[in-house]
Amino acid sequence: MSSETNENEQIMKPFSTVQLLNFCLGFFGLQFAWQMRIILSGPVTENLGASPLIFGLIWLAGPVTGMVVQPIIGNLSDNTHTIFGKRRPYLLAGAIFASLALWAFPNSALLSEKLAHFLHIPEPVFGGLIIAAIMIWVIDACVNAAQGPYRALVPDLVPPQQHSLANAYLSFAIGLGSVVAAGTAPFLKYVCNYQMSIEAQFIMAALAFSLAMLWTCITIREHKYKKNEVKTDIKAEETLKNATSFIQKVIDFFRSSPEVGKICTLQLFTWIGIMSLNIFFTQYAIHTVFGIPDLTTVSEEIKNSYTAAISKATNFSSICFAAQNLICFLVSIPIGLLSTKFGNKRVHFIALMSLALAFVGMGLYQTPGFVLICMAVSGIGWASVLALPFAMLSEFIKKGSEGSVMGIFNIFIAGPQVLVCTLLAWFISQCVFDIPAGINYHWEYAFFIGAITLLIAAVITNLIKEK
Repeated sequence: MSSETNENEQIMKPFSTVQLLNFCLGFFGLQFAWQMRIILSGPVTENLGASPLIFGLIWLAGPVTGMVVQPIIGNLSDNTHTIFGKRRPYLLAGAIFASLALWAFPNSALLSEKLAHFLHIPEPVFGGLIIAAIMIWVIDACVNAAQGPYRALVPDLVPPQQHSLANAYLSFAIGLGSVVAAGTAPFLKYVCNYQMSIEAQFIMAALAFSLAMLWTCITIREHKYKKNEVKTDIKAEETLKNATSFIQKVIDFFRSSPEVGKICTLQLFTWIGIMSLNIFFTQYAIHTVFGIPDLTTVSEEIKNSYTAAISKATNFSSICFAAQNLICFLVSIPIGLLSTKFGNKRVHFIALMSLALAFVGMGLYQTPGFVLICMAVSGIGWASVLALPFAMLSEFIKKGSEGSVMGIFNIFIAGPQVLVCTLLAWFISQCVFDIPAGINYHWEYAFFIGAITLLIAAVITNLIKEK
């Protein structure tokens, strides 16, 4: 065992509750920014002329950067040795660049005008929608660049007996960040009668992300590497051996049990449903629940006449996401206890059925009160989705292949998002109808399709044979 390993083990003292809370603060800021991007990206891009299909294609940034950026940055951070540590350079860089993009995104039209004037070119060449799309990709890439190394801090710094507890605190930060991000603007409106602009909400997200991550980088102590500790003797044959080993782990993973394929298929159909909600809910709230016509091709005067109505609709969307994540936060531990007593698949089957019923309810009845109740109910299924498929999969993971297996499993989370961003977005773009104030789209169709895929996932869950 190397002296470096001994030194790292010596500093791995158990974390106190205060230290664990401090450890997860940066993840709170990360989730704060991500939740704001989920809720408000639709209104911004629609105002710039994005049709449902274009909006879906812009959303491809999430799954694509998740599948590409996280593995690359994760590998780079594994082999980064600086006096500032292995992970902190990526955490801070990701937060800074994401925060700049969060500020720029809602100001894309203004930036387009300034850029066109500076370069002496026609504005459409660098239209606001193009700038907005670029900023979305930057935000998603930077969030993924920070997320992977942040997760890696757990095995880096936390003693093995506290790994589960540390990840639970990160989940706590995800729930709390989502609730605060989604609930701040509605709270200020209904309690203080102050309506935050979309620009102000993105600035708030940028500050939360950058300041929380800066605090983490300052307070978390990584091992400091000296120049003579950097390994430079990695040979080409070792790289090839590692790649071959990974491929073998993939083969072994799917050969380990027929149940592995079922769990992966379960994830695929589940995440088609989940992303049908995440991507299209705000647009559904604006256009279906509040009846605002499509504004992609209307004049600025007509757009301005709907400003107050859009603010009310986006506040409602934020409240719904806050309710969903609050329920998710509250039921996460009870779901874990119930699954211990009755089995993972039984609890997950019921949770998926409740999620599918919530989707059907939102598709059929669009009154604000009923939609809010359905979103709260969906938090039960969301809590189960975040935990139980991973618990079921853990029964079939071979010792020493945990990281590779989770990387493979992530494909069945990111892959379905690509389908939603393309095929489902195209389908909604074809479902146009006339209303007295203009045209609209059947955004509620996303929930019917999501409900079907969730019901399929529930059936597959019931077929899994747990050990």
